[in-house]
Amino acid sequence: MLTLITLEFRKLLGSRSAQLALLVSFFLPLLWAVAPRLGLLLGNMAVVSGWQMPAVSIGVAVQFMIPLFIAVVVAEMIGTEVSQGTLAPLLLRPVSRNHVMFSKLLVALSFPFLLIAATVIGSLLVGIPRGFGMFGGGTGMGPGLFVGVGTLTSGAAFAEVLRGSLLAAVMLVPVAALSLLCGVLFLNTASAALATLAILNIMRLLVVFPQALQRVLLTNHLALYTEQGNLTQALILLLIYTVGFSVMAVIAFDRRDI
Repeated sequence: MLTLITLEFRKLLGSRSAQLALLVSFFLPLLWAVAPRLGLLLGNMAVVSGWQMPAVSIGVAVQFMIPLFIAVVVAEMIGTEVSQGTLAPLLLRPVSRNHVMFSKLLVALSFPFLLIAATVIGSLLVGIPRGFGMFGGGTGMGPGLFVGVGTLTSGAAFAEVLRGSLLAAVMLVPVAALSLLCGVLFLNTASAALATLAILNIMRLLVVFPQALQRVLLTNHLALYTEQGNLTQALILLLIYTVGFSVMAVIAFDRRDI
C-alpha cells in the first residue's frame, strides 16, 4: 500500500498539470507587489502587513482558479492513465483494486493542501516588504477580517493565518473527492473536469432556493477560512461530502470495466 501511495505521489508531482498549478499558485501573489489598486480587494483598505497577503491570494483564487486546478489535476489521475493504457496493466498485477483506488484517493485529497501551501508561501514572500510585526487591523482570516479588532501581534497573526490556511485546504478536499469520482465515471480528463466544475456551478446557482437548502450546499462553505465561532456543523458537512464522494468513487472503480 505504501508503495502505491509513493508511486501516486510521484506521478502527481511529475504531472505537468500539477506542476503548472503549483507554480501559478505560488507566483500569483507576485501580482499584489505591483498592483496599484490592491486596496479594492480589501474594501478600500490599505495593506499594512505581510500577514494580510495570504487572505488576499486565497480569496481571489479559491472561488474558481484553485477548484479548476483541483478538477483538472485530480481527474487526470484517472483519465491520463486510461488514455495512455497504463491503468489496465496495473490492475492485472496481484494488487487489489481497492488498494489502487485508496492510494489515488489519498493523494488526490492531499492536493488541495499542496495548492494552499504554495499560495500561502508565495503570499508571505511577497509580504516581506510590508513586514510581519505588530500591526493595527486583521489578517483577513480572523475576527473582523481585514479591519480586525485592534492591534494584532505577530504570534496572533501567524495563528490566524495558519488556522485559515488549514480551513481553506479542508474546504477544498470535497472538490478533490468529487473530481476523482467524475474521473472514474467518465474515464476522461476533460469530461471529468467539466463535470466537476458544472456540479459546483449548479450548486452556486441554487442560491435562489430556501436558506435551509443553501446551508447544505458544498459551495456555500467555500469561504470557511474566514468564518469564526463554532465550525463543527460546517466541518461535519464537508466530511460527509468527502466520505460520500470517496465511497462512491471506490465502489464505481471496483465495478468499472477498464
